Amino acid sequence: MTDFLDFFSSIPPAWRSLILACGIVLFWILEGSIPLSRAAYRRYRHAGINLVFTVTTLVVNLGFAFLIVRAAFRVDANEWGLLHMGQFPLWARVVGGLLLLDLVGAWLVHFLEHKAKWMWRFHLIHHTDTHVDVTTALRHHPGESVFRAVFTILGVLVAGTSIGIVMLYQSLSALFSQFNHANIRLPQRVERTLSWIIVTPDMHKVHHHWKQPQTDSNYGNIFAIWDRLFGTYDATAAEDIRYGIDTHMDPEENDRLGNLFAIPFQPYREPGSDEKRIRPDFNE
Repeated sequence: MTDFLDFFSSIPPAWRSLILACGIVLFWILEGSIPLSRAAYRRYRHAGINLVFTVTTLVVNLGFAFLIVRAAFRVDANEWGLLHMGQFPLWARVVGGLLLLDLVGAWLVHFLEHKAKWMWRFHLIHHTDTHVDVTTALRHHPGESVFRAVFTILGVLVAGTSIGIVMLYQSLSALFSQFNHANIRLPQRVERTLSWIIVTPDMHKVHHHWKQPQTDSNYGNIFAIWDRLFGTYDATAAEDIRYGIDTHMDPEENDRLGNLFAIPFQPYREPGSDEKRIRPDFNE
């Protein structure tokens, strides 16, 4: 375990990029062989739009990387954080660190993005995707990437995680986001069993339903425990999900890169208040 963490504590950027790229390629291939939905769409154009947001996310993350690393070294050296409140074995520190980083750096910030209008304006871009697949995991406005980076630092300070655990968490977080957004169908028994432990594709797809209350549920990224613990779990069947967000179902708004970057600065629309703008073929 020590050698494993040592590898992640000094993992080169090229290795992290390789992990990200391998995940995208793997799930892209699986989407073609075991798809959850066979809806026709311009898959490569859709991927191209979402990949642009990967570039902006990388720029933001590079900007915050120094602060995240500095925070991890500082809390570890000074023994700050919850993980330093007892003599825990290494495996427990790793599991506890991953749980706490997932709670603060993924679940909590995601929950707040749905509750605070000024944060929702940026997170909204992620929900405008009407064809959720592995590339949707990359579709985050630069403003939202800043939120996520700040809460990752907060998670490090709360948990008191070492740099190895932080880098392991970030790699797992990227892979799990790709996994639970991927347009793949798992055997139902496997899906139901895994969804008690980790966030599965069917579980997360509920979060991408075009209307509330499903939109405001299943906020988790790695661990499924948080939504069950905080009462935000929704078990709507994946087959009953229509993707998108009801305020931006027009392709001119959700399928144009320039407009996607501009959405946070446009007049705010309450969910459910703009159905007159939705084309008739999108109505239930």
